[in-house]
Amino acid sequence: MMRLVLLVLLLFPAMSWAEVGLPAVKVVTSADGSQEYSVSLQILFIMTALTLLPAALMMMTAFTRVIVVLAILRQAIGLQQTPSNQIMVGMALFLTLFIMTPTLDKVNEVALQPYLNEKITSIQAVEAAATPMRNFMLAQTREDDIALFVKLAGKEGKIQSLDTLPFTILMPAFVTSELKTAFQIGFMIFIPFLIVDMVVASVLMAMGMMMLSPVIISLPFKIMLFVMVDGWSMIMGTLAASFGM
Repeated sequence: MMRLVLLVLLLFPAMSWAEVGLPAVKVVTSADGSQEYSVSLQILFIMTALTLLPAALMMMTAFTRVIVVLAILRQAIGLQQTPSNQIMVGMALFLTLFIMTPTLDKVNEVALQPYLNEKITSIQAVEAAATPMRNFMLAQTREDDIALFVKLAGKEGKIQSLDTLPFTILMPAFVTSELKTAFQIGFMIFIPFLIVDMVVASVLMAMGMMMLSPVIISLPFKIMLFVMVDGWSMIMGTLAASFGM
C-alpha cells in the first residue's frame, strides 16, 4: 500500500505539468479555412527564420547599397583598414535602420501590433508585413532588372502586374539594382580621389622622384580633401537621399 501511495505522489507532478504544458504540435483550422499554429510551432518557425536573417538583411533592405558604397569610399581614399570592418558594418547597419524606419513603422502598424493584440493570425501578420517590404523593394528596383529575372524564370506574359510578382523574382532583381546603384555612386566618389592621385603622380614624375610612391604622398591630400568638404556628411546624406528620403 505504501509503495502505491509513493508511486502516485511521484507521478502526480508529471501529470500536472503535462496538463499545463504547451502542446508540441497543434494546428487549428478557422472558419474561413485558414490555419493557426500552436505557440510551440510558432517559436520553432521564428528560430528557423532567425538563421535567414542575415540573408534577409542583404536581400530586402538598404544594407547592400550602403555597405558597397562605404567599401568603395575606403578603397578610393587608400585606407585599407581604416575605418575597420566592424565600424563599416556598424555604420551600414544603423544607416540602414534609419533609411528603413518608415517601412518598419508601417510593418509595425499593419502587422506586428494587430498580431500582438490578437486581431490577426500569424499567417495574416506575415502577409501584411510583406506588403510594405514589397513596396520598398519595388520602388528601388529597375524595370529592366525585373524583366530580366521574369524572362529567366520563364514567366513572360504570366505576371499581369507588379503586385503579383513573386518574391523569388523580386529579391534578386532588387539586389541587382542595388549593386548597380551602389557602383554608380561609388564611381562618382572615386573620381575626385583619382584626380588627386594623377596630379601627385605627375608632379613627382616631373620632379624626377620616380622612386617615391605616389600613394604615400597623395594619401594626406586625399584625407585633407575629404575632411574639408565634410565628406562623411555628404556620403551619408547622398545615401539617404538616393532612397528618396
